Amino acid sequence: MASIPKASIKKFVKRRFNANITDEGAEEIVKILEEKANDISKYAVSNAKKDRREKVTRSDVMKYVIKEL
Repeated sequence: MASIPKASIKKFVKRRFNANITDEGAEEIVKILEEKANDISKYAVSNAKKDRREKVTRSDVMKYVIKEL
């Protein structure tokens, strides 16, 4: 499975918050983001299939987000 690059997380934290993050901290963020992306994708694909579509739309993703609120 493709992984979110740890370096991207480190750059994001540096640019957004002007702070450094350890490798372990970046790895933990990657782990959490990948788990959440998996949950969202699974829900969105299921929703698209339910509507008999092959493509997942923004609407499918947003339904997950609204459900989680």
